[in-house]
Order: sequence, then C-alpha cells, then structure tokens
Amino acid sequence: MPVHESRLIDELLAEAEAHPVAGWDFSWLGGRMVVEPPPWDFAAIVVRRACAAADMLDMGTGGGEWLAALAHRPPRTVATEAWAPNVDIAGARLRALGVTVVRDEGAPDNVEQAPDETRGRLPFPSASFELDTNRHEAFVASEVARVLVSGGRFVTQQVGGDYDDFYRLLELPAPARTRTFDLPFAAGQIERSGLAVVDSGEGRETTTFADVGALAWYLRAVPWAVPGFTIETHRESLEALQGRPLTVRQPAFWLEAVKP
Repeated sequence: MPVHESRLIDELLAEAEAHPVAGWDFSWLGGRMVVEPPPWDFAAIVVRRACAAADMLDMGTGGGEWLAALAHRPPRTVATEAWAPNVDIAGARLRALGVTVVRDEGAPDNVEQAPDETRGRLPFPSASFELDTNRHEAFVASEVARVLVSGGRFVTQQVGGDYDDFYRLLELPAPARTRTFDLPFAAGQIERSGLAVVDSGEGRETTTFADVGALAWYLRAVPWAVPGFTIETHRESLEALQGRPLTVRQPAFWLEAVKP
C-alpha cells in the first residue's frame, strides 16, 4: 500500500474514532454519506397527522434533530429518549421549541419481546396522546396502544433488521436470524395490541459511504448494526475497503395504525 494512502486511512479512522456519536446527526459527514430514502416521505406523513392532532409523542427522539426539523408539531409535543447523553442534547435542542424531553427505559428489540412484555413501559398515563410517532425505535405495541386516546394514531418508520450488507463489507459471517423485524411482524404485534393498521408500505434504503472513515463512524454511531464493532478490532477489514464501493441496502417499512 503506498505511504500516502496508508496515511489517509490512518487519518480517516482516527477522525472516525474521535468524533462524538451522541445525538442522531449525520450531517457532519456531508457528501461522504449519501442516503437514498425509501419511496415515501415519512416526515410529510407525520406532519399531515400532526396538523390534525392536539398533542403528540415522539418516541426515541435521539438528539431531537428530526423532531426539531418537522414543519409542524402540535401545541403539546413530548419526546422520549432512553440514552442519557441524548436526553441532554435533545432537551437543549427542543426546549426552545416548547417540546418536553422525558427519559424512559427504552423498549427491547421487537423480535426479542415476550408476548406479555413488561419492559419498555412509557412514563405517561393511559390515553395521553392523539398522535404517537416512532422513527427507527423499538416499541412495545401494548404500551403504544395504552397511551393513545380513542381514535389516536400511531405512525412508525423502521429501517434495518437486516444488516447483512455491513457484514459483507467487513467480510464477517452474518448472524443467523429466527425472526426478522419486518412489516408483517410489526403489524402482527400492533394488531394484537388492539390497534388497527390502516396504511403501510415497504421499500429499501440505500446508503453510500465515500470512504472507510465515514463507514467506521456510522458503525460506531449505530452499534446495533454490527454488535461489538470497534475500529481497532476491525481495522484490517476497514483498510481492505479503501477505494472500493461502499454501498449498503437495508429493508424499510412504515405503517399507520388507529386505536378504535
């Protein structure tokens, strides 16, 4: 490997190791990470519902970036976040917009939940919200149903569940899965909670990384994609990717459900 190329990799990976992963803001990567979204506009779907709702809960708001950017939020909007560093980041961002951020325990992965799941309780009384939004966050369907008023709506977008392309890039064996978190699985959980699915869609999200540094930082920021990933442990695999196309495709779906 030429000396200058080796130095470039060192610099890219050092930057990926040093840059913070708190929050949910990938914008610092600029054109180094290009996302081709699935064939629907989730923000527009949420805004249409938010315009007709008096209050809204945003589950797993991360650093509050997505919620803050929405074109409309109901007068009473509340967000939850389970990761302590993000609670402070989201609070600082959303407080000026009149949004309260509440720390919760977070839900276990949907495919790992028991039929009578007791984890992932939402810290709100029953029938608290007309609209519950969830973007890329695990949820316990019975809790979603509990905090919705009669006629309330749950809208979620989920990406992932199949991270095989990341394993392929790193030349790692993909984990065996007995259950996949896809639209039928999510719809089944939601309908068993007493909600009625009224609309949905499936597609793919494609992400292209311009260099190994962008990929490495992403895997640090999204640790559930390749559990146990570290730049140090996987450095040889990352170095082998220099100059290669770095594109991953992940299944995605969205759905809307109503509480009778």
